Parts: sequence; C-alpha cells; structure tokens
Amino acid sequence: MLLLNHHPDYRSALHAEDVATLGPAGADAIAAHLAVRPNHVPTPLHSLPGLAAALGIGALSIKDEGQRLGLGSFKALGGAYAVIRLALEAASEKLGRQLADADMNDPAVREAAAGMTFACATDGNHGRSVAQGAQLLGAKAVIFVHGGVSDERVAAIARFGAEMVRVDGTYDDSVVEAAHVATERGWTIVSDTSWDGYERIPGLVMQGYTAIAREGLAQIPERPSHIFVQAGVGGIAAALAAQMQTSFGDKRPFFTVVEPSRAACIFEAAKQGKPGKIPHGAPTVMAMLECYDPSPLALRVLYRAADAFMTAEDSDAVEAMNRLARPVAGDPAIVAGESGSAGLAGLLAALRDPQARAALKLDSKSRVFLVNTEGATDPVRYAELVGLKPEDVA
Repeated sequence: MLLLNHHPDYRSALHAEDVATLGPAGADAIAAHLAVRPNHVPTPLHSLPGLAAALGIGALSIKDEGQRLGLGSFKALGGAYAVIRLALEAASEKLGRQLADADMNDPAVREAAAGMTFACATDGNHGRSVAQGAQLLGAKAVIFVHGGVSDERVAAIARFGAEMVRVDGTYDDSVVEAAHVATERGWTIVSDTSWDGYERIPGLVMQGYTAIAREGLAQIPERPSHIFVQAGVGGIAAALAAQMQTSFGDKRPFFTVVEPSRAACIFEAAKQGKPGKIPHGAPTVMAMLECYDPSPLALRVLYRAADAFMTAEDSDAVEAMNRLARPVAGDPAIVAGESGSAGLAGLLAALRDPQARAALKLDSKSRVFLVNTEGATDPVRYAELVGLKPEDVA
C-alpha cells in the first residue's frame, strides 16, 4: 500500500532544533565521535548491477549496516553515542570544563559513568547499543524487552553486562515500563522514541544515524534518485530524510518510508496527519520494526522531508532476504536480517505494482539507495527463513 505525502507541512523547512541535531552540524558531531571509537570503520556500500537490471532500474546500492561496530545493526550508532555523550556532559559539569569525545576514557568520565544507570526498551538492537556504550564507560545498563524478543537477542544484549527485564506485551508496553521504572529509580532513560517533554535524548540517538547518510553519499558514485528506508518508530528514516533535506533541499532524492503492513504506525500517522497509537495485531516477521506508536520527533521531520509512505508484506521481506543471500550476475552476497531487508522489500513491492511504480516514478534510469539496517542478529531465525546459515552466505 502506498501513500504520497499530503501533510500540510510537506516540503516546508525543518524545525531549527532538528536542523541542529540532524543537519550538517549533527553529522559532523557523530563523525568526530566515530573517529575516536575503537575499531570503527565506515560500513561498506554495495553496488548490485545484476539485481538492478533484473528489476528494470538503472542502479541499486545498499549500505550494509550489518557490519557496524561489531553489533550487526545500524542501532550501534545511536544508543551508545547517546550514553557516551550524556556521561561526558555529567563529567564536564562536575569538572567545570567541557570534555570532548576524545576524553571518553578520562578517569573523570569513568567516575561519573560509574554512578549512572542507563535504561531503555528494545526489540534487540537498540538495547545492545545502549549496553555496549555503558560497558565502554563502566556504567550500568538495565534493558527492558517484551515477550516477542527472542532468547538469542536477549543473550546478545546480556553479553555486554546489562541487567535484563522481561515485560509482558509489545515493544510499546516495554517503553512505558522502562520509563516508569527509570523515573522511579532515578535512572537515565535512553530511548529511541520520543514523547511529550522527552526529545533531547532520542534526538541524540537519531543524530547517530546521520552517519549512514554522510558515509553513503561519500561512497556512492552518483547521487541517488530514490531512497527507500524502513521505519519502526521512525528514527532512522527521519535521520536520513533530514540529511537529504539539509544537503540537497528541493533537489533531494525521492524519499519513501517503508514499514511492515502489520505494524505500520508511521503510515497511519501520515494518513491521519497526526501521531497516534495503532492497534496491536498479528506479529510481523520484521520483528525489529514491530512498533505501534510512532515517535513524534521522527514524525515532525518525516511530515516535512519524506515524499511517500508504504507498507510491505512479510513475504516481501523474506523474498528480499533471499535475493540478497543468493545474488545474480556477479553481485555480492549480503546477509540481511528480516528487518534489514525491509527497504528492498518495499522496492520490490512498489515495482510489482504498476500504479505505485508510476507514482514513485521508478524507471530504467532510477538510481535507488537502500540500507540493510541489520545482519543476521538472530542467526537461527535467519537460517529458517533463508535456508542458509549466515556464515555460509557471508
């Protein structure tokens, strides 16, 4: 299902605070941070001319976040960055002088972090990032997960020394519980979704994601004409859309937000013109995108900087995983998880629908940019859906 953006704010200027966080200065800040993170290298950008030809488009490029900072997901950029930034601010306030990213191992920072507890809710990947950031500084992390999070993903978070708390219900229920407990106990909430009165920290998380656009634009040989990016609560989509808006203005690529049809909270918010929680239905295979309450902060950006919103079926995601695992005509093989493949799932769905293809102006000259937001973060599930182990594909 496709919906062109008809919001009254469409193509209007971003809020000044969103430009500051997600525009060029924000991207500069995360680049400076990553320059001092141990073992960080930009993730690869893969060109898939064989698949592009098979799909009838001019070019297809995929930024592979399955190799980001050892966590296998784009979320590695957000939660850990926010944790480190907040610890640096706490130490700076105590010392009375401004500390920079290069000071993250300063004894004063570690002393400040040792007295801090960072909490969040997660479907898996954001929690790993928060836990990793806390471990890097010697802070404590408490991670809340809902019943749909697999034991494999819980174990992956716990390896970073985090305390794990199971919550009945959905991801959105775990967000509420994490915020309640953290507030009650004086912990710092590092959420990747926003709510009334709570925007700065989600803004820092989203700022981390701008690195994907900054790196991708430097790596790609020709500016894309189209971008398809998946959304859960909307953070990564908003971060990339803001980068395109602030970098290119009215000449930016056509930007489409993709969601699972079973958890399309951004799509519904675009349709209604305002945020609102959607009913919880059957689970989607795109588990990291199974969100029913959009982030108002992300929506504020997407209403202005996204061109279209669409849904993809679970079968589209599984098809996309398999197409990337079994490449054609010399294309590289890519390990894409169920949610990581969602951008390609949206592209496949759009190309199959003549009306959607025409509305998005996809043709033989289109240059499409996608993001594989995660690798096989649940290897068992990946093997079930693809019929191959991730290490065999890689």
